[in-house]
Amino acid sequence: MLIFLSLKVYSQSEKEMDSRFFTRKEFNGGYSEEKQAATNVYKRMLKDGFKDYALAKFDLEFISDSSEKLDTLSAFLKANYDFTFKKPIQDDDHWVLAGTAIALPYTEEDLMFWVIDLYCKGYEFDCKLDGYGALSDPNSLSYLEADPEVPVDFYNEGLNEINKSNFGKAIIYFSVAIKSSPKMKEAWKARWYCKEMIFSYKAARRDYDKALEIDPDYTEALLIRATNKDDSGEYNGALQDYNRVIELEPDNALAYYNRGNTKFNLEDKSGACMDWTKAKSLGETDAQKRLDAECK
Repeated sequence: MLIFLSLKVYSQSEKEMDSRFFTRKEFNGGYSEEKQAATNVYKRMLKDGFKDYALAKFDLEFISDSSEKLDTLSAFLKANYDFTFKKPIQDDDHWVLAGTAIALPYTEEDLMFWVIDLYCKGYEFDCKLDGYGALSDPNSLSYLEADPEVPVDFYNEGLNEINKSNFGKAIIYFSVAIKSSPKMKEAWKARWYCKEMIFSYKAARRDYDKALEIDPDYTEALLIRATNKDDSGEYNGALQDYNRVIELEPDNALAYYNRGNTKFNLEDKSGACMDWTKAKSLGETDAQKRLDAECK
């Protein structure tokens, strides 16, 4: 079962921002650079003889301004990522946490998302991913021991990792499932979710677009894409997707509620109130709040 978690919103007061080691400004400014750096690392690995989907075990380091922050991050990653770590050591004005990840199969894109997940996790604990690398012998590459005819196994492994907030590893397993079964729409949708959880929204959109290529009537993906379009200000496109969901599932309360929000954004207050009223009749509890606020 895929458990959807609440997407974290990183917002702090100015005082909190000033007290952080790894500030929100630095996080946002370094996000794209971290993606590019991961791509460069993978290209060097390929140049040295690495192959797509071969296993690699990365050593990595985080830094922060206190050993306590690194200890807390270490405990989380040990419990949920199966990483191993040494005790943090002090280096001039900061502390360093060195560890080793488990072996996983990588492609260029999957390594990028794996790194970005760690970049995001470090930020949550006010620690910064400071470096990573893997040694591999091109003459003795190994691969994941699993039956390529059973992609559902990889998919289920990915779901398990989502429930531990290990989005990087989950993406890797969903990618392996997709490689084995390119028309497995559930894997495309689940991989979308992981990418959104680490703020890679454009890459996420490509995944649920692909799920809808496979099944144009995949209502879960339509509803997700409509919400994404609304968030991006693509209100007419969002309406088209919500309309299709309601055509396929006339009792979908969330589709009515969200369509009402989109209509309100388009300044169609009357249409919005009608949709919220319908959503309320179908059991959408949040609809009453919008009715009270906008439809008196």
